[in-house]
Amino acid sequence: MKKIISTPKAPAAIGPYSQAIVVDKMVFTSGMIPIIPETGELETGDVKAQARQAIKNLVTLLSESGSSAENVIKTTVFIKDMNDFAAINEVYSEFFTENFPARSCVEVARLPKDVLVEIEAVALLK
Repeated sequence: MKKIISTPKAPAAIGPYSQAIVVDKMVFTSGMIPIIPETGELETGDVKAQARQAIKNLVTLLSESGSSAENVIKTTVFIKDMNDFAAINEVYSEFFTENFPARSCVEVARLPKDVLVEIEAVALLK
């Protein structure tokens, strides 16, 4: 069975999808972009500010799902410009500090709401 996760503490879905799904002992998140949940507005700062907000949203969603950053086993990072890879890594390492998850990072032509970064994760429940 799958459990749909929906929380106002993370950005609402902007389409026909769930914020996250729990199946057995795993959490699968949708991509988190740098929307500030309290206001619904986009973080419009540089790529570091956007990455920080997107990862904060991801960590909040994981927590609401019964998991945490420490339990992430795989992330996928979508970025607008591969030249921002080092800056995003710098922010990423603020949240993932040891026992790093597996990760893919891909440059894409365009992201929802024209943001600079989007991140999704697969994690184990606590």
